[in-house]
Amino acid sequence: MSFRPKAKNDIIFLFTMQILWLDLNSSYAHSSLALPALHAQMNNFSTVRWSVVSATVNENPGAIATEICRHAPDLIAATCWLFNHEMLMHVLSRAQAMLPSCKIALGGPEFLGGNEHFLRSNSFVTCVFRGEGEEAFPQWITCINEPEKWKNITGLCYIDERNNYHDNGIARVASFETLANPEQSAFFNWSKPFVQLETTRGCFNTCAFCVSGGEKPVRTIPIETIRKRIQVIHAHGIRNIRVLDRTFNYNGKHAKALLDIFREFPDMHFHLEIHPALLSDEVKKELTGMPDGLLHLEAGIQSLHEEALTLSRRMGNLKDSLDGLRFLCSLSNMETHADLIAGLPSYRLEEIFADIRTLAEYGAGEIQLESLKLLPGTEMRRRAKELGICYSPLPPYEVLQTKDISADELITAGRLSRLLDGFYNTSAWQKLTRELILREDGFLSRFLSHLTDINVIDQPLSLERRGIILYDFCRTNYPAYESKAAVAWIEAGMSLKKKPAEKVKTKHVTLPENLEIKYGHPAENMRCCMLPDGNMSHWFGFSTEDQQAKPILYGITHSA
Repeated sequence: MSFRPKAKNDIIFLFTMQILWLDLNSSYAHSSLALPALHAQMNNFSTVRWSVVSATVNENPGAIATEICRHAPDLIAATCWLFNHEMLMHVLSRAQAMLPSCKIALGGPEFLGGNEHFLRSNSFVTCVFRGEGEEAFPQWITCINEPEKWKNITGLCYIDERNNYHDNGIARVASFETLANPEQSAFFNWSKPFVQLETTRGCFNTCAFCVSGGEKPVRTIPIETIRKRIQVIHAHGIRNIRVLDRTFNYNGKHAKALLDIFREFPDMHFHLEIHPALLSDEVKKELTGMPDGLLHLEAGIQSLHEEALTLSRRMGNLKDSLDGLRFLCSLSNMETHADLIAGLPSYRLEEIFADIRTLAEYGAGEIQLESLKLLPGTEMRRRAKELGICYSPLPPYEVLQTKDISADELITAGRLSRLLDGFYNTSAWQKLTRELILREDGFLSRFLSHLTDINVIDQPLSLERRGIILYDFCRTNYPAYESKAAVAWIEAGMSLKKKPAEKVKTKHVTLPENLEIKYGHPAENMRCCMLPDGNMSHWFGFSTEDQQAKPILYGITHSA
């Protein structure tokens, strides 16, 4: 292949170049912006042809490689990140073996650190890009067959024909706001139930465990551009947007402007990352007045212990974070999720249990407990030995033990995470699980031991199976909660013929006149059932028109 520039902004190849993008994700529900972001910048490359092979990490690598070869590409490009890294290498090594003249170029967060070892260990990869590729990748394409010019491509890392390693630093897009929008690309995926919208690039924060901790300065798209892009997304029928803004409230004025735009789209839902310690009075007022269900907030907490946050170089003091989180969780017009990270330095297992209780007390909509990964290019990875952190050298680079938490305790934390996902983070069982966490000391430890003992903690469980397990556990260990577990079962729309509903009466049940209704309204032909509970009875009404499984009415009565 060779090419000849026709004009400053119009590149013409004498021979058509075929670029194949390997879109390798954890599942088909995931979608990356990398392809449309790059493709949108290359509309002036008139004879470059693009094709895509989409797959998941659960598919056969040989079959994926064979599909790639059917396109006979000159170049294979892909994004590499910790959860597709291993599978990506299996696929690409096979593809390159069948297409020995094909070049392979990779980018993504896996290459934010040193890349010489990777390139020497994976000699079938031509080069990798460190940092932001929208400007660097098109520049490289213009000299792809002239390796002597590669030294001028910022962010490019490669090994030359003399076996010398070249590292061209890190690429940062200077004028982020001037980039062509990914939605302008023919490869933007409009088939997903949600899309990602990158409104800001970079992060003001300095978290030592995050790949964005060193991305300075923060670059922001003009507010009017954001409005127009949301209008385009809305016109395509998409109603869910995940806003890619590391901390949308880092600047109160910017946050208010975004919230004002979101109000213009009341039939949409916006997922935002928020820093609880940086909530100004103005932003609090704006959040309080937002329409119900418009926002879904992800609050970065990581730990509720000062020393762990200090060592992690997270900005904002703990008191402000706790006050901000309490405020966010108190808002009834939106749901706030909070995250904790096991494996942070100076973060002990008993503190994780205590933090979960605190978050449950605040009323967090979900509690995500993740294990720390020491990602390439992060400060914490560079300082791992100094901080006493032992981590896996292979993806996903998970922490194996620290000075403050043992390997066994980290396994326990991982199981605790699955408990939270299966019970606290599931709406059907959340109310009961939260009450048990708050009122029964040691519940989390006892329930976790039970799930481990019956060998289900590492298994996928249906909603019904989880409900039965929780009911049985309460009946045996916390009998005062047996009826509450049965009520949760019925409200979740589970079968009245299964064990948790064993005491329910369904025949010839009519609602009493002294019913204290908690929700819903009596209706004609309503199908009813009653659960006796000592000196109290629980009453449920079900629609007979649509055969809805969940009750549409719930009330209680007290006996004299």
